[in-house]
Amino acid sequence: MVAKALEGIRVVDMTHVQAGPVCTQLLAWMGADVIKIEQPGKGDVTRSQLRDVPDVDSLYFTMLNSNKRSLELNMKAEEDKKVFENLLRSSDVLVENFGPGVLDRMGYTWERVQEINPRLIFASLKGFGPGPLQDAKAYENIAQATGGGMSTTGFPDGPPVVAGAQIGDSGNAVHLFGAICAALFQRTHTNRGQRVQISMRGGILNLCRVKIRDHQRLEHGPLNEYPQDEFGDFTPRAGNASGGGQPGWCLKTAGGGENDYLYLVIQPQVWKPLCKTIGREELIEDPEYATPEARLPHLVEIFAMIEEWTQTRSKWDAFKELNEAGVPCGPVYSTKDIVEDEGLWNEGMLAKVDHPERGEYTTVGCPFTLSDTPVEITRSPLLGEHNEEIRAELAGKSSELETANTAG
Repeated sequence: MVAKALEGIRVVDMTHVQAGPVCTQLLAWMGADVIKIEQPGKGDVTRSQLRDVPDVDSLYFTMLNSNKRSLELNMKAEEDKKVFENLLRSSDVLVENFGPGVLDRMGYTWERVQEINPRLIFASLKGFGPGPLQDAKAYENIAQATGGGMSTTGFPDGPPVVAGAQIGDSGNAVHLFGAICAALFQRTHTNRGQRVQISMRGGILNLCRVKIRDHQRLEHGPLNEYPQDEFGDFTPRAGNASGGGQPGWCLKTAGGGENDYLYLVIQPQVWKPLCKTIGREELIEDPEYATPEARLPHLVEIFAMIEEWTQTRSKWDAFKELNEAGVPCGPVYSTKDIVEDEGLWNEGMLAKVDHPERGEYTTVGCPFTLSDTPVEITRSPLLGEHNEEIRAELAGKSSELETANTAG
């Protein structure tokens, strides 16, 4: 049987809440042995946050910590610190997302970790990089605010808006996962570990690069694909405009519900079939609409005409007709639509997991696939579930080292 991509890699998981645990969960899904270090009797704070079942690990915790083992360690007790250091010696990666300086104050600076294990990848996810914000605490929405996400999200006449997708936490977890894998690969050439650092703010900025593109384009005139007529000296909020080379908008459909909408993009080559589908063939050759350049001043009017048609159909029927005509579009999925989507279950993006205390629950699966590394999602660990097992493994490794040193 082919080994999984990260089989044989051991990860010391000192993360909590969302960003770090999502990263280490991805490592676990790729075959790494992820050992989650938790405070005795308490564990990760998300075990008790947003509980829907009394005295049982919350969905917040279970959905972010699949496929891991749990080891309770009191990092203020010398005996447990020895266990921790033995664990570092036998591991490949250390991941943490404590506040600034927390691990240093525990006595585990980058220099000290290098002394313990020169081959260890020491990965950290912080709120901010060097600069005036470097010592500030960060949460998901603070990262979105400081990284450019909020100022460019929402409608021009409204306040900045945070994205519903957790781009600061789960989004940056994927950034950190990629960086760790790169460091592990480089170690195959250098035989050395290295420091890996991601800032939540930096990750948000990476996802906002097209808005920085548009900021520079403003120096040469207005952004015609944006709905507003007047522009300042920064990239504005653009509502549901696509923000790209092809105009797009979110359109109401029949039903009138909160998510009875369809997002549609007008590519140049689909103008003719789009006009035929909505019954506006006269616009196909009309010089004010016939070319992409001619349509730009009329985008609000054009999308209003399309919306007249979409409001006569459900979002699913509108999608079916437009998709058959080759027009890029997609219905707006509610969370209910998501969990009932057969395709997502077949893809493995949704999975059922059985938990000994809460019973069966639904979790989100791995966002990528490797043909030789099928992902099997197992439940999150109970607090300290693997204490004896891991301590016994470490004791065995220590005995092996002592025997080897004596023989040498």
